Amino acid sequence: MKLDSTTVQLVLMVAEEGSISRAADRLNLAVAAASRRLTDLESQLGTRLFKRQPHGVKVTEAGERLLGHIRQIDNLIDRLAGDAQALGHGRDGRIIIGAPKAAIIQFLAADIARLRVAYPQITLKVLEENSKIVQQLLRDRVIDVGIYEKSSGFLDLPKSDYRQDRLVLVYSRRHFAFGAGPLGLDALLELPIVSLGKGSAVLAAVQRAYRSRGRAFPNDFSASGFDTMLALVRHGLGVGLMPPEVLRSFHPEDALGTAELEGDWHRRSYVLSCVEGNAQEQTLRNVVAQLLTP
Repeated sequence: MKLDSTTVQLVLMVAEEGSISRAADRLNLAVAAASRRLTDLESQLGTRLFKRQPHGVKVTEAGERLLGHIRQIDNLIDRLAGDAQALGHGRDGRIIIGAPKAAIIQFLAADIARLRVAYPQITLKVLEENSKIVQQLLRDRVIDVGIYEKSSGFLDLPKSDYRQDRLVLVYSRRHFAFGAGPLGLDALLELPIVSLGKGSAVLAAVQRAYRSRGRAFPNDFSASGFDTMLALVRHGLGVGLMPPEVLRSFHPEDALGTAELEGDWHRRSYVLSCVEGNAQEQTLRNVVAQLLTP
């Protein structure tokens, strides 16, 4: 079967756009040429990937199953190109690391800087994703090293302790007021909480807290990042939960206050897992050892 990188990208973009013409435009292909590529691929596979409709296309059931394989091919092509470029420049190889935003801000950025000093010949690439997606990327062997929140772990991979942090309450002083002591869980659950979205460790912690009281988290305000969370908090739409170091990275104004939380439900542990086989073995070992050095 002949399957070139352009056709791989085309299939994935058609699935994303729901349109052959829009996907072709993104790849600078003529629509007729893009359509012919898809038809030829479907003929080789012996099944339809997309159902043509009056206003676009829809992925078929068979297409849904095969898209996972095509994504892996795309990842391998990207991996091949990146590794070849690194080796072509006389480097020892490339390591791809995935981690959530909170871990990058608090720990990983400094660790990467230290790594580059210790091993200047290693090319490093960092992908920012939530803990769930980081594990999916590890499972699919898209990344070599994954850092994720321990309680959200679902992968059957060896795990090494990486770092720990905690969540604090962030609120607008114009809209809320709290005492000097830690805020109890029951009091917190009576407040409107702005959380991060699906797959995030923050959302998982809040959902566990609600379940411990036999309640379901309404999740009325779901943010894609801590910056969006702060925008909602500033307007008094709710209170937020984030690590204090992450909050400090946004240089918060005096109108924002913080409160400590009672108990230990808000304390988090990050772990590190890696997958072998893609990266050069000794290069991977050097990177992992350096990341696990306090």
